[in-house]
Amino acid sequence: MAAFAIVMMVCLVLIHGGQCKGLFNAAEALHKAKDAENGDIGPDVKAFNVLDYGAKPDGKTDTSINFRRTFEAACNFHGDAMMVIPEGEFLMGPVLFSGPCSNPSLLIIQVNGIVKAQSNMAYYRGGGDDTDWITFQAIDGLIVSGRGTFHGQGSQVWGFNDCARKSNCVRLPATLKFIKVTDAIIRGIKSIDPKGFHIMISMSRNFRIFSVDLQAPGDSPNTDGIHMSKSDLVKISKTVIATGDDCVSMIHGSTNISIKKVICGPGHGFSIGSLGHYDDEADVSGIIVKNCSLRETDNGVRIKTYKTDSPSKASGIIFQDLIMTRVRNPIIIDQEYGNTKYSQPSKVRISDVHYINIRGTSASKVAVDLLCSASNPCQGIHLDNVNLQYAGPPNDDMPFSSNCRNARVAYHGFQSPPPCR
Repeated sequence: MAAFAIVMMVCLVLIHGGQCKGLFNAAEALHKAKDAENGDIGPDVKAFNVLDYGAKPDGKTDTSINFRRTFEAACNFHGDAMMVIPEGEFLMGPVLFSGPCSNPSLLIIQVNGIVKAQSNMAYYRGGGDDTDWITFQAIDGLIVSGRGTFHGQGSQVWGFNDCARKSNCVRLPATLKFIKVTDAIIRGIKSIDPKGFHIMISMSRNFRIFSVDLQAPGDSPNTDGIHMSKSDLVKISKTVIATGDDCVSMIHGSTNISIKKVICGPGHGFSIGSLGHYDDEADVSGIIVKNCSLRETDNGVRIKTYKTDSPSKASGIIFQDLIMTRVRNPIIIDQEYGNTKYSQPSKVRISDVHYINIRGTSASKVAVDLLCSASNPCQGIHLDNVNLQYAGPPNDDMPFSSNCRNARVAYHGFQSPPPCR
């Protein structure tokens, strides 16, 4: 009670415009994000327009310094603030937007223009492991909202991606990276053709992504829609993802993740992992993927781990009310992912996984494929009302089936394909 009273006293001192960073109100923040998208922000919010800081909307002049100066002015303002990216086309190289900020409420980034990335990789000092395109860092309270577009111009550099040939490759820059960001809402924006990931979230908490449109060709390499690690309380809803890799990927340290009403395809589906890639990985838990649809994706819902001696756990996972259309590998656990040359089994423990009301069509004859670790068999796998029908090419006599290895599976209700024997 004493701690709560202190927070309330601080809020009474800092509050301005109905928000308090100490007590994040998701409903109010979402309403504010909608207002920002519509330009309906009241006079209490000071606008910092990139045009006033010298940015030229001609699509040719590099505006990196102008965007950074605009952000710094808005971030350091001791009142409610909004950075405005108006209509027009803005060319920009890599930029770091770093806090902490001085605003008493959530800092707003209103995006209505087209922001295009420099295509020359020399701007990025060798790749995303060193420099991503637009990075938000160490910010407590952030809204990125609008009808604008981030264009990564990835088609000009995808040829440099060598991750299909090298396990220790350097990934290409992500379009939007959020690191150590808390209490954030991303709404309404569009991302086209990223060099690497569309959106990357790491070491962040209390993140909401609504009504976002992420687009890239199905053959674009490693263009994950939303990739997250070491983050807690992430909610994704009413979003369209068409890309060349996982629509949503959740690796080590992803906890309490909710994915609902997301349309995925093309892409590699919804993936937990790869896990067991690094030493001392944090566990993954509390994942729910619900009321989503997948169309012609390479995978449906997947858990994947490497065959290494790096131990961790993945548990408390629900895949529910999913519609699949001509999906390859609709339900898959692969604990021999990526490195079959190694003899040791995966040390990642997978347990308490529920597949509920999964229906639609499969492009592969093995629609349920549970390949678990020999030393750490999957525990508590439940399939409840799975209704998948084969819709692939009629080119063999192989039966429509399930495959299970080192998995303890409980079945409930209707099952198609038939359960493992």
